[in-house]
Amino acid sequence: MTRAAWIAAATVGHAGLLGGAFLFQTFGYAPCAMCLWQRWPHAAAILLGVLALSGVAPRITAALAGIAALTTSGIGVFHAGVEQDWWEGPSSCSGGGDLSGFSGADLLSTDIADTVVMCDEIVWQFLGLSMAGWNAVLSLGLALVWAGAAARRQ
Repeated sequence: MTRAAWIAAATVGHAGLLGGAFLFQTFGYAPCAMCLWQRWPHAAAILLGVLALSGVAPRITAALAGIAALTTSGIGVFHAGVEQDWWEGPSSCSGGGDLSGFSGADLLSTDIADTVVMCDEIVWQFLGLSMAGWNAVLSLGLALVWAGAAARRQ
């Protein structure tokens, strides 16, 4: 396989993962804050893949896209660990925040109850892995594809 084929495969892989996240969202699975964090490196990898395929320093852009893939994989591992109660997540989306800044009316309000998605709750899983876990595994695989692309001579 040529470097361009490896780059194209990885770019399509990231587009599939990002598209899958949006598809789940259309099915009613609202993303939490960490889910949204995981999307940005996918977008960066897609952009870098397009740049590499258009001839802009393919080896360097492939390496940078590999770093983006490792980044989203790392966030996915962290998020999956939060979901499994292996460690604590950010207080902003794991329920560990301080309530001192809220008034009684704020605490009783139901206006935002449907918009808050907790990062420590598993809303979907397949074969024992949550969406965050699958993102971690698949993104790590894509990082290996990017590494293969960067290592190719042509």
